[in-house]
Amino acid sequence: MRHLYSYLTFFIIAVLLAGCRSNDEIAYIHDAERDIAVNLSGEFSNGIQPNDQLYIYVESEEAGATIPFNQETNKIAVRDGAALNATNGATKVQGYLVNHDGEITFPVLGKLLVRGLTHNQLAEMIQTRLVNEGHLKNPIVTVKLMNFKVSILGDVARPGQLIVDGERVTIFEALSMVGDLTIYGQRQNVTIIREENGTRTIGQVDLSSKDIFDSPYYYLHQNDVVYVEPNMRKKKNADRDPMTMTYISSAVSIISVLSTVAYQYILSKYYSGR
Repeated sequence: MRHLYSYLTFFIIAVLLAGCRSNDEIAYIHDAERDIAVNLSGEFSNGIQPNDQLYIYVESEEAGATIPFNQETNKIAVRDGAALNATNGATKVQGYLVNHDGEITFPVLGKLLVRGLTHNQLAEMIQTRLVNEGHLKNPIVTVKLMNFKVSILGDVARPGQLIVDGERVTIFEALSMVGDLTIYGQRQNVTIIREENGTRTIGQVDLSSKDIFDSPYYYLHQNDVVYVEPNMRKKKNADRDPMTMTYISSAVSIISVLSTVAYQYILSKYYSGR
């Protein structure tokens, strides 16, 4: 009987150990030194791309002179670049959609090639043309991205598409928005799919290593897709009957009950025979 209990104990411990994982497997950037300042080398944008929705606002000392250049005040619908919806005399800002040729149509100035430009470069280009062509004096132009989105798939708490406020987001920030990786998410092999300038690249990052900070995928770009692969444990479990662990647990419970009953029976026989 003692041997039976030993076998049961060994079996239960083995099952528990099989479910354990190394801290290094689930920890982020575990190899990074603490309290050391390091300059980040990654770029958070690769310039304006087709299908970007741009918000462009023009300011000037001559407030009335800016009316034709702003969607909020310009009630003239401009095709191809600025779609304006008038409601009760006001306009709804929908932004300037960059077409497949990398162009927008801007009021008065016409078609502008914006593909690959940073937001600051586009603002400077518009400012320069407004001044050189005699439209405004000392204009200030603001350019922002209205539809910055990334998709997070795989073993995370809440997979889906994120609409990001602002102009940049790190991979850690994006993962936090979907509730982080599950315990089964493989942190050492996260895939990022990126399409820019007509080229698709597929990169991989290790979230457990400090090298992530030097990766071109540390800052996510517009329309990036992040895929978190399941670890080997989950892959193996997927090939098994999903009720396997239930069966094992039930079997252990039954064996435990039977062994207890048998042990009590043997003890009662032993003491009754004395």
